[in-house]
Formats: sequence, structure tokens, C-alpha cells
Amino acid sequence: MVTDVGSGDAWPTIHDKLLQSEILINATPTWLGRPSSVAQRVLERMDAMMSETDDAERPVAYNRVAGVVVTGNEDGARHIISEISGALADIGYTVPGQAWTYWHLGPGPGPDYLEEQRGHAWAHSTGRTMADNLFGVARALSALPLKTSG
Repeated sequence: MVTDVGSGDAWPTIHDKLLQSEILINATPTWLGRPSSVAQRVLERMDAMMSETDDAERPVAYNRVAGVVVTGNEDGARHIISEISGALADIGYTVPGQAWTYWHLGPGPGPDYLEEQRGHAWAHSTGRTMADNLFGVARALSALPLKTSG
């Protein structure tokens, strides 16, 4: 079941790409301590995937992994990571430990990522760890897929 709201709706193409992918990374800037409206809209559209099943009657997001990247000029990244990770897990994705990274310089206005070098080494290090963990869990799920109890 793909919800297609008519002419100009890009979601059916995005949905197809999600089903072709083993790894999803949801990336968002911080807006007032919350995910962007685009990131939120993607999760809302993905909500329909909870009722979709594959040929083995598993939710279509099973045996796929997901992670989160957040950037911005205010704090709240860990809150956003927990919101998005929880939503992705509800949809059926496996979210491994340390499947996230972020870059922030604290509360209030500040420079953009490209204008400031502080914090890059930490964000890159956690980003590499995130990539390793996502790849490792995706490989494990490919070798030994989750099954439903039904």
C-alpha cells in the first residue's frame, strides 16, 4: 500500500527506493530543537509502511537498518536522534547502537558547519562508527533475516 496523493507526488518513487535499500540514514538539521519539517514529513509518509508486508508476510522495513544524522546551530540533537530512531524502529527498521552522529556548537545562533572546524573530528569519528555499525548489522540481517512469529 503506497499512499499516492496524485500528480506531482514524489513519494511513490521515494518509497520504491526505500524498498530497494538495506540501509537508511535519516538526516535533518535542528529547527527549534526539533527535526525539520521535511524529515518529519518523511517519517509521516513512512508510517504507512507499518501495514505493508513482504512476500514472507513480514513488515517491509524488517531486515533493514537505519541511522540518524543531525546538524544545526542549537542543541537538541540527542532528543531529535531519539525521536527519529524510535519512529524508525516502530516502522520496523533495526536501529543498531551508535547509529547516529551530530554536529552542534551549543545553544543559540552560530556558524554553519562549513564555516567552522570545531567539532568536526568528533562528528566524523562517530559518523565512521555509525557507518561500521549500520553495515555490520545489515550484513548480519542479510545472512540471518528476522522472522515474524505469525
